[in-house]
Order: sequence, then C-alpha cells, then structure tokens
Amino acid sequence: MSTAVQTQAAPVARKVAVIGSGSWGTAAAGLVAKNAGRVVVWARSEEVAASIREAHVNLRHLRDYVLPDNVTATSDLAEAARESDALVVVVPSEYLRHTMRALAAHVAPDVPVVVLTKGIEAGTHLHMAGVVADELGNPARVAALSGPNHAEEIWRGMFSAAVVAADDIELARRFQSLFHSDAFRAYASDDLAGVEVCAAVKNVIAIACGVAVGVGAGDNTLAVLMTRGLAEISRIAAAVGGNPMTCMGLAGMGDLVATCTSPHSRNRSFGEAFAAGKSLSAYEGETGMVVEGARAALSTWELARELSIETPLTDAVHALLHENMKLEDVVAALKSRTPKEEFYGIGVQR
Repeated sequence: MSTAVQTQAAPVARKVAVIGSGSWGTAAAGLVAKNAGRVVVWARSEEVAASIREAHVNLRHLRDYVLPDNVTATSDLAEAARESDALVVVVPSEYLRHTMRALAAHVAPDVPVVVLTKGIEAGTHLHMAGVVADELGNPARVAALSGPNHAEEIWRGMFSAAVVAADDIELARRFQSLFHSDAFRAYASDDLAGVEVCAAVKNVIAIACGVAVGVGAGDNTLAVLMTRGLAEISRIAAAVGGNPMTCMGLAGMGDLVATCTSPHSRNRSFGEAFAAGKSLSAYEGETGMVVEGARAALSTWELARELSIETPLTDAVHALLHENMKLEDVVAALKSRTPKEEFYGIGVQR
C-alpha cells in the first residue's frame, strides 16, 4: 500500500512588502501571506510596527485579528522594500505621492506593484496607480486591485472577491495568483483606467447615499442614487478610455453596492454623520479613518469639468463638502434637472 506524499505549493513570492498598516493594509497582509513566503508591513508608527512584530496584532486597526506567523512589520521603508518580490500599496490617497517619493530610492525598477488605494489625485487628475507610476517609474509594472472588500469581513475569512487590473494582463494574472484563496476570489482585467475610476468615484456616491439615509430617505431613493451613480461612473470611465462594461463588475457595481449600503463603509457613515451636522474633520478625528470620498469629490469634480462630463451626484457632494452649500439647495438643484435618456454619455450601442 502506497502512502501519498503531501507537498506544499511553492509561494508565489518569497517576500512581499505591504506599504500601509490601516485596516485594509492589515487585512491585505493576511491575504497575501497565504501565497508568500514572508510579508513585511510598513507602518508609519513604530508602535504599530512593534505590535505586529511582537504580537502579530495591529494595535490600532482590526485589533482582534491575529496575523499569520509569516507576517512581520517595520517603520523603515527601506527595510520593508529590501529584496521584496512585489509591493502592495495601501496608503491613504492624500499621503500616497509623498510616501511613494520616499520609497522610490529603495525599489528596483522591475519590482511589480499593486495599488489598493482608491482615488483620483486633485490637480493632476491621475488615478492612484498613475500616481505610483509617476513616482516609482516604469508604469508597465503597476497594477490595481479593487472590489467589494471590507477589511472587517475579510480578516474573518468571510467570502469576498476583487478584480486585479493592469495594462498588461499577465501582470494582472501574477497578482491574481498572489491574492487568490478559497475565501478570496481574484479576477483579472486589462482595463486599469476603468477599474481605477470605479474605485474612486463609488466613494463619492456612497457619501451621497449616506446623506440621503441621514435625512430619512427610503430604499427607492438609495436605489436611484446607486444606479444613477453607476451611470455617472460609466460616463467618466468612458471619457478616460476605460470600458464602461467594467462598471458592471466587481470594481463598479460590486464595490458600489457594498460601499453604499454597509455599516462598515466610512464614506456611507460619514454621509449620515454629515447630514446630522458633523464636519469632515470632526468625523475623521473621532474615527481615526480617512474619508476617501471627500477627497475624490474634489478631484472627480475637477476631472469632470476638464472633460466636460455631466456628473450631477459628484457635483452635489462637491457642493456640500467644498462649497458649503445648504443641503436643501443641493437637493432642489438635483430635482430640477431635466430628465435625459437613461444611458446618455456612455456610448451604449443599440
């Protein structure tokens, strides 16, 4: 009688550096640890880095999550990047460029990078993968991952999925292998621009939904905001060269539904708090989390003006957060719009 020999598959990467130690960075470290020999998390705080090194727990985010044994941490960017086979970037959008600039000297030009940060940079109107490429160089090695991925559920092993996008589909497939597991299904796409637009603008729509809930709107209103928000995202994606069909997938509809409806969504929760009279700075100070949709509302509004795209919901959130318009005036402006064909501006063929 023969005995089968169990062999463990070789890791996809020997060492992966996760740049960022927030909730999503912490959960992402646990995801890639399944397919990597070693994972090093970079944290701005040495206190957080020491907590992960010594106890495998992030003392500030997902504090009940005990990270796998092959995850460690450092507050030294050079140490995190040294001899890494891949980088996973999970830095808040407003700190992304500065962090990448500091990291650039420590990263070889051929090391692949996947960006989990979501947003559009104000001024340049670059998506987050574009910002990373701008600072690290070699845009061909930069991918992005996006989808309905609340860190609070992922660390518990609850089933989730995401799409990994890159201009080079083979690069997307490489990161697909790094993230994929029984509980986390990863798909590949070559529509980097479309996925990045979805990732950024859905946060703006989620704030609108939160505000609506905060003033007592019902399910019908939320459904209208999400579907018209999806059309708005599709118009922007088409205008920047993305595929509008991408907006029907995980990065678009999938992430939109999760972000607009879940109590885990900081953008939706902020919208509710804003409707109750709380400012952005007060909300972020109390929660210790960055509301990415507030930044995206400004940069998306700028991009839409530049490309002459109609974005009524983005305009509304921008007016509330950046122009100090009264909520009743913003709602009245939305209701007074002349109805159009449902899929205008997307280039849908009949």
